[in-house]
Amino acid sequence: MSRLALAATNTVRLTSQTRILAAVLAIAFMLLILDLIRRDRLQERYSVIWFVAGLGMLAGAAFPGLLKLVADAMGVRDTNVALFSIVLLLLLGLALNFSVIMSRQAAQITRLAQERALEGVHKDEAQDSSDKDAGSSGGSATSAPEDAL
Repeated sequence: MSRLALAATNTVRLTSQTRILAAVLAIAFMLLILDLIRRDRLQERYSVIWFVAGLGMLAGAAFPGLLKLVADAMGVRDTNVALFSIVLLLLLGLALNFSVIMSRQAAQITRLAQERALEGVHKDEAQDSSDKDAGSSGGSATSAPEDAL
């Protein structure tokens, strides 16, 4: 019974220093994302998910009771379990997203390599046929001036 009473009174308590530090870290994280975009190290389409994560961190710092609401919605007694579950789901989603992107790029690389190989074969065939044409017309061109003498 005491465990249930403790779980029912489980609230998120953050000191003002902790909240300020969490907000500063969230803002620094979002500024880092902007800097990576500016230096062309991160594409805009991938930055959206990281901005959402930064906004989530900022919302958690500004409204610590929000985590309690999320934990209640998930049916979890402890807010720490809810937080780790959210982070785990976010990381699994990112891993799946990047696996899909890598698979798509691997297929594109294979297709481009095959197209490049076909272009090389066509170029070699064109070169061989132009060499044969030059060889047959070159022999008659050298014999014509000799006949003129």
